[in-house]
Amino acid sequence: MEKESLWKADLGDRTYQNPILFADYSDPDVIRVGETYYMTASSFNYVPGLPILTSKDLVNWKLVNYALSRIPDKKYDVPQHAKGVWAPAIRYHDGRFFIYYGMPDEGIFMVRAKDPLGKWDEPVTVLEGKGLIDPCPFWDDDGRAYLIHGYAKSRIGFKSYLGMFPMSADGRSAIGEDHFLYNGVETQPTIEGPKVYKR
Repeated sequence: MEKESLWKADLGDRTYQNPILFADYSDPDVIRVGETYYMTASSFNYVPGLPILTSKDLVNWKLVNYALSRIPDKKYDVPQHAKGVWAPAIRYHDGRFFIYYGMPDEGIFMVRAKDPLGKWDEPVTVLEGKGLIDPCPFWDDDGRAYLIHGYAKSRIGFKSYLGMFPMSADGRSAIGEDHFLYNGVETQPTIEGPKVYKR
């Protein structure tokens, strides 16, 4: 029997082959801080959750940590199909790493850490609500914070809308109403994973 070789994206000659990661990292989000790229992904009801991977070149990745040691709700002690942690966004702001994630039956949550390879804070509820998914925070130059997100039709009855609400400056809670920002029902039948950037 031949010994199986491990998949390598890096071909060793300054080229690579797809897939970069031969694994299931659904809904990945990546940022660069200094010379290092940091990635996280959906973990659904699996714990530890919110994997943290690092890379220097976007080709060679290493799993270095998990941001979520457990899901606080006891119902997740047993497998839950199509539930749990969906489509996170990782960001770096004011000396901290933040990960926002949606749980389609509960709301939008956040964990943070000064060192992404160390211990992450316990999750906080940013906004409770059914059907809120795919969150992404944004801090403007004036210090104001916002969060954009999508909606899960399976939980709320509609999709292809984007919502946005203001957050506290520390990103820990909603401080204003959630407003529809975009209606893509007729032209964009499935909108997921919104991101906000400023040029």
